[in-house]
Amino acid sequence: MASSIPPEAFPLRLKALRVDQPIGSFFAVVMTARMLLELSYTKAVSAELDPTTGGYNVSGTQRLQDPKRLSAIADYIDQVDATFPNSIILAANFRRDETRIEGDIDSDLDDEPNEAEAQAEFSRRWIIEAQPVLNEAGEASSETYELVIPTGDQLARVIDGQHRLFAFAEAEPDRLDTQLLCAIFMDLPPPMQATIFATINSNQKPVDKSLTYELFGYNVSDERETEWSPEKLAVFLARRLATDTESRMAGRIAVAPINDFASAQAIPKTEMKISFATIVGGIVRLISSNPKADANKLKKSFFAKRSSLGLGRANGPPFRQLYLNGDDVLIYAATRNFVNVVDELFWREADPKSFIRKTVGVQALFDVYREIAGSLLEAGDLSEDAFRARLAPARKIDFANVRFQNASGSNRTAIRRIMRVNLGLIPASELPPGDEQFITQEAVLI
Repeated sequence: MASSIPPEAFPLRLKALRVDQPIGSFFAVVMTARMLLELSYTKAVSAELDPTTGGYNVSGTQRLQDPKRLSAIADYIDQVDATFPNSIILAANFRRDETRIEGDIDSDLDDEPNEAEAQAEFSRRWIIEAQPVLNEAGEASSETYELVIPTGDQLARVIDGQHRLFAFAEAEPDRLDTQLLCAIFMDLPPPMQATIFATINSNQKPVDKSLTYELFGYNVSDERETEWSPEKLAVFLARRLATDTESRMAGRIAVAPINDFASAQAIPKTEMKISFATIVGGIVRLISSNPKADANKLKKSFFAKRSSLGLGRANGPPFRQLYLNGDDVLIYAATRNFVNVVDELFWREADPKSFIRKTVGVQALFDVYREIAGSLLEAGDLSEDAFRARLAPARKIDFANVRFQNASGSNRTAIRRIMRVNLGLIPASELPPGDEQFITQEAVLI
């Protein structure tokens, strides 16, 4: 796609203001209409630079809620006193096919992902960087934030404000440099995007339910549990983990950037926080090897049920049959038992700097969960005791070691590989040179 933003301008670095609300955190950022048109999109709607005119052509406008509004808004944009104080709401780190940029290559755990590919993928992500603000005593008392956009790829999905944004493509070219307020959610799962869209718009005027279904793939208010896609069920279970008083994750899960701030170890933290996207991603892999395909099948008919999706390939996700059967209670109970044991063995007494408490560590733990869950389910024991016995051999690994400081998808792979060796899932010969130091005395070697 042609771009008016020169390649040397990247990475773009924009000041950001962190806003904490009950759902979690988002970041208020000022971006020009030009930046937004080139870096964001809605489902099947995007803008492309016209080199001959310097303006933009919007494709797929029939998918907008009201295409006729574009001309009216464009006329207003051209007025001398035009103003747009309301924010454009974005979900960062989503490709046009609606899959999330994670920085790790999906695998069956039989073959580790290519670390170079994982790092290249990770480098495309929009991230939030934080820097400590020191008080007079030289102590970090707060943080300042920057949004870093590494490339010109369209990796931000417009949740709300699409008419305002795309109307700039029909306005006078000099209006493209108008500054717009953006509320940016990092890695916000699509079911939560749909909920925010429906809630905002239904509070203003009724929204056609089929529109919400079309734009986001989720019929927010009317879908029965038997019709829930893997990702929607995962969001439901993650929210429950975040509120259940018997869950050690209660109060720890929130919408937040999945990258860990550089200044985190300099600022005292009273509680570990994990992003919704991390937990949702971990749960999805327990029930689907292709959640996008599952969601598409369910969208083909309003009467489609998850029981009709089929098991998929052999040796697939361990809880696939439970998902198809609607046995969500068992999936939740097992996951709660798992995170409770993980807190006991890996998080509770860990050094605050330990990478097992950070995003890559939590992702690696859920990868291991996916690998061991099938045998525990087959044995008929998904209790805390069963998880404790299975995971205990890895509890003394020093995840605070400088070896794990590369907080990227490749680091997730390293943590996962070392855990798998200690749990007897793969032989020690698969460790890279130097990682033998992380084999503990309790390791179950094969």
